[in-house]
Amino acid sequence: MNIKKWFIDFATTFVVVFVVSAIVTFLYSLIVHGQGVEDWETSFRFAIILSVALPWIQRMKKQREK
Repeated sequence: MNIKKWFIDFATTFVVVFVVSAIVTFLYSLIVHGQGVEDWETSFRFAIILSVALPWIQRMKKQREK
């Protein structure tokens, strides 16, 4: 049950971070450079890092409260 919850948290966080990061990099390049181009590498990298770190931080916070 614990692995299933972690995987759901991982997947949810990954999708949200990936989409938001892609939108932000698109808007940044559109505003600064005048061409709307997504930086897929950065979006994917942020999504991996934050989808591992954020659920882990939440889990540690819940354990500390007990």
